[in-house]
Amino acid sequence: MSDPIKHECGIAFIRLLKPLDFYQQKYGSSLYGLKKLYLLMEKQHNRGQDGAGVGVIKLDPKPGSPFVFRKRESGSGAIASIFDKISRKINSKATKEQMKDANFMKANAPFVGEVLLGHLRYGTYGGSASDLCHPFIRENNWMTRNLMLAGNFNMTNVDELFDILVELGQHPVERADTVTMLEKIGHFLDEENQNQFSFFKKHGHGNKEITSLIADNMNVEKIISRAMRDVDGGYVMAGLIGHGDSFIVRDPAGIRPCFYYNDDEVVVVTSERPAIQTGFDVPINSIKELEPGNALIIKKDGTVSEVNVIPPIEKKSCSFERIYFSRGNDRDIYIERKKLGYLLSNTVLESINHDIENTVFSYIPNTAATAFYGMIDGVLDYLSEYKATEILKLGPNPDKEKLKKLIALKPRREKMAVKDAKLRTFITDDEHREDMVAHVYDVTYGLVRNDKDTLVVIDDSIVRGTTLRTSILRILDRLHPKRIVVVSSAPQIRYPDCYGIDMSRLKDFVAFQAMLALLKDTKMEHLLQRVYSKCKEQEKQPKETMVNYIKELYAPFTDEQISNKIAEILRPSDLKAEVTVIYQTIENLHLACPDHKGDWYFSGIYPTPGGNKVVNKAFINFMEGISARAY
Repeated sequence: MSDPIKHECGIAFIRLLKPLDFYQQKYGSSLYGLKKLYLLMEKQHNRGQDGAGVGVIKLDPKPGSPFVFRKRESGSGAIASIFDKISRKINSKATKEQMKDANFMKANAPFVGEVLLGHLRYGTYGGSASDLCHPFIRENNWMTRNLMLAGNFNMTNVDELFDILVELGQHPVERADTVTMLEKIGHFLDEENQNQFSFFKKHGHGNKEITSLIADNMNVEKIISRAMRDVDGGYVMAGLIGHGDSFIVRDPAGIRPCFYYNDDEVVVVTSERPAIQTGFDVPINSIKELEPGNALIIKKDGTVSEVNVIPPIEKKSCSFERIYFSRGNDRDIYIERKKLGYLLSNTVLESINHDIENTVFSYIPNTAATAFYGMIDGVLDYLSEYKATEILKLGPNPDKEKLKKLIALKPRREKMAVKDAKLRTFITDDEHREDMVAHVYDVTYGLVRNDKDTLVVIDDSIVRGTTLRTSILRILDRLHPKRIVVVSSAPQIRYPDCYGIDMSRLKDFVAFQAMLALLKDTKMEHLLQRVYSKCKEQEKQPKETMVNYIKELYAPFTDEQISNKIAEILRPSDLKAEVTVIYQTIENLHLACPDHKGDWYFSGIYPTPGGNKVVNKAFINFMEGISARAY
């Protein structure tokens, strides 16, 4: 993705099922859990550049000793910094010999425990200071009332959830979804504790004994089921309860990804599957996907169960995960991204009039490489058919030179642009800063024939188009191609996201800008006021009855008309080369990613009622000149 978009966070959870001495004996370290957590987080670093956090709970601590530990930091180097500081703290509490004694380490060293939780943050809203990083903690002197929470989530109805907390008798001090969910789950955790206490007290048990009985009998499934009622959004949440129970819960549409692995030694949960494969060297078929609406519950005694806590709805897993966000070393994602490129090849060939000899194929940025391989596979398949047909035309005694020329025909695949990661745009005034941004990419000179070749470059997606307009197109134009064809492996992004991606303002989308320009060109700008009136009329209605009327603004135009207008918008006025923009179709997206049909940013069809509420508010904000996000 050439446009920098902040997106979904990541989680890493480990529950050690054996005593720490087991890992010391088998793997040579009582820090086995921490080392594995570090690896899982680094292997998902793509999911959080703004900050990170680590939380640990020790099982069965002695009274008076700490049992909940947390460290959070902001910044792109947060993971390494956190673990460096944890390591320093541990080293200050133990000698090299003492570190070989797992019992000593558990009793005396901080962060050496059996339940571990890591979080990687991409701050889509609210900033990225360390106190905004997960995990969040709800503290209490009762061990079974302590709650640590981290997750990859965005709620569309935070205001409703806030009001529910007020109705429950609470006095929330923030409306942020993280704090709201912490308090909502915490409320039902408190209720479960109180109910259990009353029950065992009634049956004659003493207070100290009751604490252990609550820990043994806590109904985590019931707590989550009650807490997640009325929640609208995309989420994977991980919670640790002070005495040692833990849970991971996924939204009922399966919007956000979650995978887990367990054996007799560990339970591991991550946002991305390859992290588990790498971290624990296990085969892909041993890793399970947490099903929509389900919770993975790990009891203090090590019992593991996946249970349904929220009735599932139609599965709409985020397709952007497959196109761009998740790391491409997942087997299925790699195959899907290649298929996305392959399915674009015919449209690309038609765009260049099948003139392969005078076309150079490339990609920008590196994350688009897999789609590029697929596109080239499509071109090669076309060439195979073309060569077979042309060879037959040459007859039984073909001219050798013509045959050699035909066989030699192949796509010209080149790496035309490389991002200069070291370049910093330190000049702040807009006019001169834009000139600096134009040099963020270095290009390979001498491969494109001046004013003769067409240059085809594929990108993961085109969201705002800012980097294309200010940098990529200008730098590619210096190669003097006759025409530049920009190909997006994703469809046109027309609608805001509200489930964890930083795409909330309509005016930022180049597809929305193109639609506005077409309305003006065709003298249909009156549709804006008509749709605005419809949106205002339903603004106070329940979200369950709302309709996405913004789709009516796109209805008069074909995808090709919008793509052509996008090309006009993105092409700087002083560019010499012609510019064509090609987008993936939604139909082909579903062919490539058949199990991930969450396409609301392309289609406007949201998986939850809150999505329609958000797009409605986003358009009202646009019409009223309000730049705030819509949720």
